[in-house]
Amino acid sequence: MVVPTHRRPAQLTRCLEALVNLSYPSHLYEVVIVDDGGAEATADLVAAANVPGKANVVLLTVTRGGPAKARNAGARVARGQLLAFTDDDCVPEPDWLTHLDARLHECPDAIVGGHTVNAVVGQHCSIASQLLVDYLYGYYFGRHKGSRFFTTNNLAVTAAGFQGCGGFDESFPLAASEDREFCERWERNGGGLEFAEQALVGHWHRLTLRGFIRQHFNYGRGADFLHRSRNRATGGRRRPKLEPTAFYWNLIWYPFHRKPPVEAACLSCLMFLSQAVYGCGYVYQRVRNAGHSR
Repeated sequence: MVVPTHRRPAQLTRCLEALVNLSYPSHLYEVVIVDDGGAEATADLVAAANVPGKANVVLLTVTRGGPAKARNAGARVARGQLLAFTDDDCVPEPDWLTHLDARLHECPDAIVGGHTVNAVVGQHCSIASQLLVDYLYGYYFGRHKGSRFFTTNNLAVTAAGFQGCGGFDESFPLAASEDREFCERWERNGGGLEFAEQALVGHWHRLTLRGFIRQHFNYGRGADFLHRSRNRATGGRRRPKLEPTAFYWNLIWYPFHRKPPVEAACLSCLMFLSQAVYGCGYVYQRVRNAGHSR
């Protein structure tokens, strides 16, 4: 499995503890930690995680290049026939890899995505961020199958399929939309996307309001890279396509189907804010990329 990290030793410590204690036979998997940018503490954490009888943990240090590049680097040195991806602020359940492995053996030509839940209690921004992903999964895996994707904090694929598809697009510099582009390219090449509902990961992403705004601004920036990659793939010059009004209306009301009314009202405001900031990020990156292309 591959885990990119960048200067988050506390989160990585929690993640490593979970990964080396999976219920999957320890001699059948390894953990590749890709230090994206280099931090001295990472080597100490990896050394401490390499305990006899536990899974082998490998450290790969690369020049700062973003998560897509880091995951590709980790995939190249990984020795297994299957690749599982998660993030340094995630804590998989003990049977996480067992469920991903079983689903991949059933569907070897698919990308398999598990179920991710917010693990940070009482922080509305963290809750809203995960609710948004849940809503998108429900929307795109329902009637709107053209933009289906899995997030890279809970995703698995065969190593041969990953390399054959070209891995993640390293032109995506941010942790934004590189997972969507990979999944869309996979489907264009004839592959499928399959859920492993029981492959559970807890996401310990503590978000302040400022962090929430920055995250969704960057998602908007990533959307422009995604739009450009779609045009490159099709050889066209299509304009960006907005979702129908019902998509945004249902998104804003989505928290009221999941949370008590007072909490839902707060989360609904954050959902609205996420889309406004996302749009600003998209326009910002579109103008910036247009300027660079002149």
